[in-house]
Amino acid sequence: MSRVVIVLFVFGTAAAFADPPNILLIVSDDQRPDTIHALGNDIIQTPNLDRLVQQGSSFTRATCANPICTPSRAEILTGSSGFRCGVMDFGKPINPDIPTMAKWFSAAGYESVYVGKWHNDGLPIDRGYDYTRGLYRGGGGKFWTPKNDFAGRPMTGYRGWIFQNDQRELFPEKGVGLTADISRHFADAAISVIDSKPDKPFFLHVNFTAPHDPLLLPPGWEDTYDPAKMPLPKNFLPEHPFDHGNFSGRDEQLFQWPRTPEETGREIAAYYAVISHMDQQIGRILEAVDRSDQAKDTIVIFTSDHGLAVGSHGLRGKQSMYEHTIGVPLLMRGNGIPKGERFSAQCYLRDLFPTICDLAGIDGSGEAIDGKSLQPVLDGTATQVHDFVVGYFRNFQRMIRTDEWKYIEYPAVNRQQLFRLSSDPDEQHNLINDEQHADVRDSLRSRMVDWFQRQGDSVYATKKP
Repeated sequence: MSRVVIVLFVFGTAAAFADPPNILLIVSDDQRPDTIHALGNDIIQTPNLDRLVQQGSSFTRATCANPICTPSRAEILTGSSGFRCGVMDFGKPINPDIPTMAKWFSAAGYESVYVGKWHNDGLPIDRGYDYTRGLYRGGGGKFWTPKNDFAGRPMTGYRGWIFQNDQRELFPEKGVGLTADISRHFADAAISVIDSKPDKPFFLHVNFTAPHDPLLLPPGWEDTYDPAKMPLPKNFLPEHPFDHGNFSGRDEQLFQWPRTPEETGREIAAYYAVISHMDQQIGRILEAVDRSDQAKDTIVIFTSDHGLAVGSHGLRGKQSMYEHTIGVPLLMRGNGIPKGERFSAQCYLRDLFPTICDLAGIDGSGEAIDGKSLQPVLDGTATQVHDFVVGYFRNFQRMIRTDEWKYIEYPAVNRQQLFRLSSDPDEQHNLINDEQHADVRDSLRSRMVDWFQRQGDSVYATKKP
């Protein structure tokens, strides 16, 4: 790959850098933050993600802000909150006046390429990507035939999703809907981009569907995890104590009520198998980088769009403010990134936009970018870039989290929760009615409501902190 000094005018700001690094951003789907072996899960096999942990830095308190696929991915793409970019739920278009990371990097001399699942409006090429490989999105309904998942349940997700290209030509021969080996197709597409050795540095954005349901046991991993030996989450419950706002949602209907240890263990075993298969495919991508002699010039970032309950707190799906769901894995490796470090700095997925810009040596500031660069944490000049983080799901849930505390509000049912995360990381003891912590509760709620009111949130439009 040729390397030159580039001086460009990037969205009104001059940016100059030499030898810009490649950027490889890998995003999984529905992956809990506690599903990486090197970060404490002794059951799961993730040797390639472990490699990133060992060779780079891990952010152990990263959050997605809005735990639904479409809005969370929009926050990654734009570096802005859903309130600003306009995507707070499914089916909402990204504000066309908001710059995207791909457009930003293309303007800075990068070749921006998209691989895999696309769950936002339009096509990736409409959002600044130069081209796609292995594009996977809806549009193949006429090819869909009913299928069941690993447990014999009818598939209710990804029906009619299909591989296609930028001209919307469909490829049903690669499978319609999720298939057991789908992660291999995404890896193949990413490897083809790396092997092409583009003249310009690449911004390669790879999006897996794993481990989103419907779960199918990948080839070679069918018997890896014994359902009878899968430890249940510490905060497993047969049923959530109240309707959190999505009891009727598709995700929650996948499990029987009440939740059972047997069904939960079986689901975790399949969930882990799908993650391990994806990890294997990520290893192939990393090998392609090494094989092309670009490893030293490539920054690798791995994360997920949100987590998942899988039995925790009596829930099966996403759409909650609990740590297992609002939290995401976040790993970084490359020049300027410390090796073997774990940071507890609170952060959002939208912080990736300015962070990656800093790592690439280009200006990542802008009025429309809400995210904050994590570079000060990486270089040791700061321990935090946010005093607190917030979360939101439709009009049903609002959350604020500090280093020690989390306050959750459920406006539709007038319920509140207060957890002291420092001593209760699994969020099993609700302290909302403990008057000993009334000042903490009231302070957190005041700060939370103030933040949402400044975003124009309709939930708090007429309420005072």
